Amino acid sequence: MKLQYKIILSAVLAMTILSACSTKKDAFINRNWHAMNTKYNTLYNGEIAFEQGREELNAGYQDDYWEILPIERLEVTDEVKLDSEDNNPNFIIAEEKATKAIQKHSMDIKEIERNPQTDEAFLLLGKARYFDERYIPALEAFNYILRKYDESDKLNEANIWREKVNIRLENEELAIKNLKRLMKFENLKDQEYADARAMMAQAYINLNVPDTAIQNLKVASYYTKKNPEKGRYYYIIGQLYNQLQYKDSANLAFDRVIELNRKSPRVYMINAHLQKIRNTELTNENREELFEYLTDLEENRENRPFLDKIYRQLAEYHLATKSDSMAIVYFNKSLRATKNEPKLNALNYENLAIYNFDLNEYKTAGAYYDSVLTNLPENTKKYRSVKKKLDNLEDVVKYENIVQYADSVITLFNLPKDEQVAFFEAHIAALKKAKEEAEKKEVERISQGFAAFAASKGGKENKGKFYFYNITSLGYGKNDFTNKWGKRNLEDDWRWSNKNTISRVDESNAVVADGGAQGLVASDEEKFSLDFYIDRIPTDMTVIDSLNTERNFANYQLGLIYKEKFKENLLAAGKLEEVLKSNPEERLILPSKYNLFKIYEEEGSPLAADMKTNILQNHPNSRYAEILLNPAAVIEGNTNSPDAHYDRLYKMFQEQKFLRVIAEAEENINKYTGDPIVPKFEMLKANAIGRLQGFEDFKEALNYVALTYPNNPEGKKAEQMVAEQLPKLEVKEFSKETGTTGKGNWKVVFPFKRTNEKEAVDLMERLENSIQDLKYRNVVSKDIYDVENQFVVVHGFKSRDFALGYAELLKNNKDYRISNENFVILSSNYKIIQVHKNLLDYKNFVLTPKP
Repeated sequence: MKLQYKIILSAVLAMTILSACSTKKDAFINRNWHAMNTKYNTLYNGEIAFEQGREELNAGYQDDYWEILPIERLEVTDEVKLDSEDNNPNFIIAEEKATKAIQKHSMDIKEIERNPQTDEAFLLLGKARYFDERYIPALEAFNYILRKYDESDKLNEANIWREKVNIRLENEELAIKNLKRLMKFENLKDQEYADARAMMAQAYINLNVPDTAIQNLKVASYYTKKNPEKGRYYYIIGQLYNQLQYKDSANLAFDRVIELNRKSPRVYMINAHLQKIRNTELTNENREELFEYLTDLEENRENRPFLDKIYRQLAEYHLATKSDSMAIVYFNKSLRATKNEPKLNALNYENLAIYNFDLNEYKTAGAYYDSVLTNLPENTKKYRSVKKKLDNLEDVVKYENIVQYADSVITLFNLPKDEQVAFFEAHIAALKKAKEEAEKKEVERISQGFAAFAASKGGKENKGKFYFYNITSLGYGKNDFTNKWGKRNLEDDWRWSNKNTISRVDESNAVVADGGAQGLVASDEEKFSLDFYIDRIPTDMTVIDSLNTERNFANYQLGLIYKEKFKENLLAAGKLEEVLKSNPEERLILPSKYNLFKIYEEEGSPLAADMKTNILQNHPNSRYAEILLNPAAVIEGNTNSPDAHYDRLYKMFQEQKFLRVIAEAEENINKYTGDPIVPKFEMLKANAIGRLQGFEDFKEALNYVALTYPNNPEGKKAEQMVAEQLPKLEVKEFSKETGTTGKGNWKVVFPFKRTNEKEAVDLMERLENSIQDLKYRNVVSKDIYDVENQFVVVHGFKSRDFALGYAELLKNNKDYRISNENFVILSSNYKIIQVHKNLLDYKNFVLTPKP
């Protein structure tokens, strides 16, 4: 009997469960069955995945405290995503769970949702899409809740999330309108009201209305019960007050952050401390107080993760108090302490660059500006500004290196033999002492490390049992390895002979090379050898003269750069005066004097009158004398101005007067040495050389422009041409011209001597008439080949047969009777003979029987 009851009870229970599984019946058991499964199964797992995804975002997100913080800690890309590819897998899982809950447990009966948990599923769906940065699909989910679930307790939350999406989609005005309506007509919980106010504040921040944003954040910080949010809101309020230049109000907000102490993330408190210090004007009265304030922050062990920012603030404090050496120390300490904060690195490097720039240490400043660039995103205004400064400094660094090298070599050359020996002996002694100190420090470091290990439990247990725990044996083995192999990187194939390099080279290892501006790196044996140094001092006077010439030109360029780009007249005058004292080339004397005159005049020095007299007396027929006597001579459009000369030469280039262009460009380069237009003359000259003399000379001329003017537009263009165009032009192999029906672009070429100009022009006219009579679409040109030869060319034949037929027609037609020597050539081959000037090679190629 009991068994019978059990069977009946099981059957009833099974029928009840089966009946409850239906989503089409609006019964108590159905509603609660699906609600329970939705809440405690799919949604539960979805919520767990969602929270894990948010935790990952928070862990990976890094606030930029140099800008106004966003209300919500979410890193957003510029892309508007429509699908879930390549996104956080936790949010994808959350979305899948929410979708599953909707598909399997939704009870939409007579257009009314009977499962009270379905709105939760849609809310989770929208939130997962929002954090996945798929804002359009997220908006659809939130709008569905607002449209479908009139009685849901999640309507207010869905409203707020929808406006979050609108703000992300840059619909701030719409978000503000909807949030105001929500707060006016709906009864919001405290946290919901705080969230709504916070989102309104974000909208106003985006619209650049900081005062209204502040008021909304104040309300949000009052109503929110989450201390991390309070800390963030107070900090943003302080930032906004700073933006409005209300320092006192900003400091009050930062005090509220500090009062929260451990209740909110410590990063807000530390940055609030630093912002307060920045907002406090440094005076003699508060100088000690501020220093103690910063020192307390530095010495607090809890602040170790934030030492990079604290060190920077200390550096700025010392800079403001004229303690430059301490400021440099702390800027460097900040750089060493910085972890994954490129903007902080950029600021520190920029401070160091500016400091060295103000000391006229342009080489060091350039190195720091280069480091600034590596920490800035490209295509930003700041990046372009720093890049421009660095470009200006590159020339300074280049020319200062040339001057320094030449001065060193010439000084050594002029020393008596015994003084040369004494100099290098002192240098070797210093190297040996430095090496001994470095080895001593290394031994001490190793000894301290092993002593510390020996005192540990592991060291006591293994004492004397292992080679690497015996300091004496280890030191001997290390020295033996270094003597045999040198310093080696830890990598595969470390024993290969070409790996025998010194991994770290001290500047003292750079020694004088034979007349080159590039130092050599000495081996360990060579750098302690006196003969190694003595043998590398030049003995040929031509090398010294060449170095002197390079040094004078570099000093002249430095004078112009300091004068024009950095407005450092004293530095500029010193460089130009050095030029005049050092037996310069004739082309540098007059420009140096004129620029010195301009500097003296600008500084109000009586030397200006003396220099003017010198120019007028010693160079009366020069352009500079004309300028001094008649300043109107340099006005734009003057026929004797550099620009006018360049325009005239460029017109001659277009007319293929290449020989004259080369000659006159050289004259103008010497005439206008130091003028910004010189690189343009050099580039024009290089192109004329290429057209007249061929590929190899063109390559040499382009390389000269690229190396001599690397930071000018012409130098950069030349460098680009060397890298991209020259490899294409270098091809010398002719294309096959076999057959009579080959398709392509063909030409008929009539060669002439340059001395037969009249005959060439006459033929050109007759060819143009023939093309017009025959209603062809070809073009006739006269092309220079080299110094002695030129071509009259008919371009644009579709095949070799057409080209040969035209040449035959000209020869036999009684109206033309043109029997001048000619040949038919493929367009690509014509380009090769013009580039490489190898017409003879082409003729041999054509006459050679093809296999």
